[in-house]
Amino acid sequence: MKIQAAVARTVHGPLTLESLELEEPRADEILVRVVATGVCHTDIVVRDGMLPTPMPVVLGHEGAGVVERVGASVTKVAPGDHVVMTYNSCGGCPSCEDHAPSYCHEFFPRNFFATREDGTTALSKEGEVIQSNFFGQSSFATHALCHERNIVKVTDAVSLDLLGPLACGVQTGAGAVINALQVKAGKSIAIFGTGSVGLSAVMAAHAMGATTIIAVDMNDERLAFAEEVGATHSLNPVNGDVTAAIMEITGYGVDYALDTTGLTPVIRGAVLSLAPRGCCGVLGASAPGSEIVLDEVHFMSGGRRLIGIVEGESNPDSFIPQLINLYQQGKFPFDKMVRFYPFEQINEAIADSESGVTIKPVVRM
Repeated sequence: MKIQAAVARTVHGPLTLESLELEEPRADEILVRVVATGVCHTDIVVRDGMLPTPMPVVLGHEGAGVVERVGASVTKVAPGDHVVMTYNSCGGCPSCEDHAPSYCHEFFPRNFFATREDGTTALSKEGEVIQSNFFGQSSFATHALCHERNIVKVTDAVSLDLLGPLACGVQTGAGAVINALQVKAGKSIAIFGTGSVGLSAVMAAHAMGATTIIAVDMNDERLAFAEEVGATHSLNPVNGDVTAAIMEITGYGVDYALDTTGLTPVIRGAVLSLAPRGCCGVLGASAPGSEIVLDEVHFMSGGRRLIGIVEGESNPDSFIPQLINLYQQGKFPFDKMVRFYPFEQINEAIADSESGVTIKPVVRM
C-alpha cells in the first residue's frame, strides 16, 4: 500500500516527505493508521548519525493510532482499537521472561537496527530499500507496522493524538521515578535536566507524594515550568554550587536523584547530593566510552546507590494505562508540555525541540 513518510536520508539533513510502498502485515504484524507521533531526542540523535541505524530510514517511535489490520496470529488487538506503539522487545530472553522488557537482551537490535528480526524491511520506493521497523514501528508516517510486543491498547476516552509521548519520553521520566527509584510519599528528590523527560519525572514525583522536589537546569523558563507542574524548588547552576544548595534545602541531601542529561560531571554532582542510603538514577545517554567518576569514600560510606535506567524500567502494557489514569485524575498534566505540528512541518518540530522552543513536539498526520 502507498503511504506518506518522513525519510531521513543524510546525516544532519532534513527529513523529506515521500510516497513509499508499505508491505502488507505478516502473520505476527499489526498495521496501524498513525494519528500522531511524538518527536523524541532519540530520533534526533539517530538522524545525526550518533547511532549505527542505517539510512535511508523512517524514524519515529512514539506513535499513537488506530489498528487497521492484523496478521493471522495476532490476538492482542483488533481493527478499530486505539493504540500506542512503544519500544520493541524479544519476549524470550531472561529479562523479558521476568517482565522487564526495557532490559531485553536484544533491545539494541530490536529497536535501532531498523529491520525486522530476519533483516528485511517493509518499506521501499521504486525498488529502493527504505529502512523500517525503527523501535518496531517507524511512526514518522501515515501508517506503521508494529508487533504485539510493542503495542498497547488504550482507552478511547482520551484524545489519541495526545498519547504518543507516553511511549518513550514521558514513560522514561515518569517510570524512572515510579518504577525504578520507587519514590515514596514524603521523600525528597532532585531532578537534573528539565526537558520532557525530566519534567515527566517532576510530575511523577509530585503524583507520588514527594514533598521536596528540586528541579535543576540552566534554562530559567523550564525551571519556572517545573514549578508549575510540581517542583518545590528550582536551581540554576549559573547561580552557584547546586550540591551546596541542595544540602541547604534538605539539611542532609536528597533521598533520590535523577540525571536526565547524560553529562558525567552532572551525574557526579547528583550522586554528591544524595543523603545517606540515597539512590541516584541515570537515564540520559552519554557518548560511548564516557566514564563516571565518583568520590568513593562518600559513595561507599553512606550506603549510596547508582543505577542505570532504560525506558523508565516499565512494562508498557500496564504502565502506559497507569499514566493515562493519573492524567485523567488531574495528577499528571503531561499535556501542558505538548505542542502540535502538522506532518508537513516535522522538520520545524524537530528544530523547535532542539532549540528548546517546544518541550514536547507532537506531529499530527
